[in-house]
Order: sequence, then structure tokens, then C-alpha cells
Amino acid sequence: MNKGYMLLLLSTLSIAFVHALAPDHWMPFAVIGKAQKWSRAKLMLMTFVSGIGHVGSSIAVGAIGILLGFSLSKLTAAETHRGEIALWLLIGFGIAYTIWGIKKARDYKHEHMDPATMKSKTVTLWTLFAIFVLGPCEPLIPLMFLATDYGWSGILVTSLTFSAVTIFMMLIQSLLAYAGIQLIRHDIAERYSHAFAGFVIFLTGAFVMLLGI
Repeated sequence: MNKGYMLLLLSTLSIAFVHALAPDHWMPFAVIGKAQKWSRAKLMLMTFVSGIGHVGSSIAVGAIGILLGFSLSKLTAAETHRGEIALWLLIGFGIAYTIWGIKKARDYKHEHMDPATMKSKTVTLWTLFAIFVLGPCEPLIPLMFLATDYGWSGILVTSLTFSAVTIFMMLIQSLLAYAGIQLIRHDIAERYSHAFAGFVIFLTGAFVMLLGI
């Protein structure tokens, strides 16, 4: 294998690893999973599907941009703007879910029998998925442009490498965070689990935005 391309793949591995450490890639799944009492299998499924949407949207944007001859600077600017929108949506989602969680805490004992609660949980899943699809993998498109020197096969392998590492990291970190949160067992923690989840998601989005990750 070409030494230059091997270096690109190693860089892709490292960048994907660091990129996926950002808490907005895994914390929302862990806290929502705890609040909605997901099984580990459901947690893994939701994280995996959202991860595919997350990386897939950037791969699509990058591939279309390369095909149409767009400059890297234009695509990078578009991805940065898309990322800012996704973070604001995550913060807004966290605030809305916190308010909803406080309301649900009032009739905590009847939560499982309330059809409205089940509908709200479904809406939550789709909202979280949509936010992750909208949220870009900013480092991926520059890596795809670097891979153009090695043809479409090089772009494909680079994209798949980044995607595999990102999704794997999301799965592992979500599972570890979920396991840690499960250790918190108290009536108050259970009663306000939805409000707690929303507040943590809000803090996660705000933290990532402040750091500019």
C-alpha cells in the first residue's frame, strides 16, 4: 500500500477517535436510555443507527461536493454552519426535555400507563436521530478531499475507516456511561430521571459549543 495513503488512514483513525470523544456523541444516548429504561440492546441499536446517520450525512455532502467540483473551503464552511445548527437544536432539545421531565415527575407512578408518555418517547427517539443526522462530522470532509489523490476507492476506504471508528467509539462510550448511570438508584433520581436527562443533554450541548468541538 502507498505510504502516503497509509499515513492518511492512520491520521483518519486518530482524528476519528478524538472526534468521537466529544460528549455530544454518546452522553445523550446514555441519559435518555436510563430515563426511558432502555435495554442495553436498544441503547446499542439507537446509538448505532444514529451514528450511521451522523457519518452518512457528511459522507453524502462530501461525495456530492467532490463530484460537483466544490472547493473544500465552501464545504467546510457549510459543515461548520450545519454543526452550529445541530448544537443549538441539541441544547433546545435538552431544555424542552427537562421541562417535560419535570412535568412527568408529578405523576411518576402513572407514567407507564399514560399513552401520551409512550408517544412522547417515540417523538424523543426521532428527534434525537434527526439531530444526529443534521450534525456533521466536520473532520471527515477534509480527509475525503485528501483521499481524492487515491481515487474513489481511496475516498471510500477513508470514509469507512472514519465511520467505523466513530460509530465504535459512540457505542462503547454510550454503553460505559449507561452502565455508570445505572448505578444511581434512588427514588428521587428515578422520579426526575427525564428532567435529569434533559438537563445533562443541555449541558452537553452547551459545553461542546463553548469548546468549539
